[in-house]
Amino acid sequence: MAAASGAGDDTPPDDLAPHPADKVYADGPTTGELDIAAAEAHAADAERPAAPDSDTPAGAQPDPEAAAAPDDVIREPEDVEPDTTDDETGQARRVGPEGETRPLADDGRPSPKAALVYNPIKADGDALRETVSRLSAEAGWSEPLFYETTVDDLGDDVTRQALAEKVDAVLVAGGDGTVRAVSEAMSGSGVPLAIVPSGTGNLLARNLKLPLTDPSAMVAAVFDGDTLDMDIGWCRLTRPDGEIAEHAFVVMGGIGLDAAMIANTRPELKKAVGWVAYVDGAARALPRAKSFRVMYQLVGRRLHSTKVQSVLFANCGSLPAGLELIPEASIADGDLDIVVFQPKGLFGWLFVWRRVAWDNSVLRRFRAGRQVLALRTKDNSVVYSRGAGIDLAAQEARPVQLDGDEFGEATAVRVHVAAGALKVVLPRGHDTDGL
Repeated sequence: MAAASGAGDDTPPDDLAPHPADKVYADGPTTGELDIAAAEAHAADAERPAAPDSDTPAGAQPDPEAAAAPDDVIREPEDVEPDTTDDETGQARRVGPEGETRPLADDGRPSPKAALVYNPIKADGDALRETVSRLSAEAGWSEPLFYETTVDDLGDDVTRQALAEKVDAVLVAGGDGTVRAVSEAMSGSGVPLAIVPSGTGNLLARNLKLPLTDPSAMVAAVFDGDTLDMDIGWCRLTRPDGEIAEHAFVVMGGIGLDAAMIANTRPELKKAVGWVAYVDGAARALPRAKSFRVMYQLVGRRLHSTKVQSVLFANCGSLPAGLELIPEASIADGDLDIVVFQPKGLFGWLFVWRRVAWDNSVLRRFRAGRQVLALRTKDNSVVYSRGAGIDLAAQEARPVQLDGDEFGEATAVRVHVAAGALKVVLPRGHDTDGL
């Protein structure tokens, strides 16, 4: 029954059923017609004569090696657009005139670079160089630069050389004088400065609450740390002969007894026992200490005339051994703290010592102690002020110190603060409360 039905039906079997796409190509050539057209085109190419300047016979296959050679149009390397894209390994490449790959020059995509400035007397240079080199490589930075300080160059000149090399960070390892000199050269540069504690005082590191016994922690912070825009002070000195000199300080400077104390500190004793040597310097300076008259004026304030033993201008307030000279001093408030010491006699000095060693360093830490201080009668042995700067003139030349180093004598000083001019490196997540 099924066979009888199929004999009289024109419908093609299922495997020969028309495809919907057949309607699209209904007017096109058949496969056989395409084969005939290709054969005719091949025969025509074989009969066509070869070009006059071609060495290849008609119908012959071109030589693959000759076909791959450069033609006569491109002759110079600059005719080839350099390829500076990243390949599959992520490394930049540049193609030469023969097609070979070349590494991209440093000026095309440079890596960051750090510089270490260190005092070879205060710091372990070999260990620091190894640590900085190793951590730089691990962070993907270029080979670091190294500079040693000398007697004639405390660190400011070599720091300027490092900045001229376009370094991305500077590390300093040395005493307070080295840190001061490097900071002076870096003021306003915008380049981060990492302080690696190495000296006896480490005053700036202490005030920043940096790790004092782990140099590698501060080196590592260069590559994975935070930064703080801190203030830096500038002191313009007028010498007795009228010569002018200007230097920076990051902790504090002063004129009078404090500078005389530092000048009387024996270097060999300081090297042996550290900051305790200043006690010996004080003992040498105090017997000859005499008050002197100065005129001073804070920016925007009235003029004062008084007799003093010393005037300090401070960016920080903490001293070694936990002493707080200026408990409320801030390193990033855009102001300097001015302290005028004007004790009268032995009892006056006792008041000064009580104020610094007991009131500021102990009582202020506790609520009950602060209540006691609020009830205590004020004395004028120590006078605190705060401002953007101070102008001071003395009747006769007096010694000056900046960050614990003596800077000769001056008859006048003009001090101002450069707010946020120094970008210092801090360990990641470092507590900045109270800074």
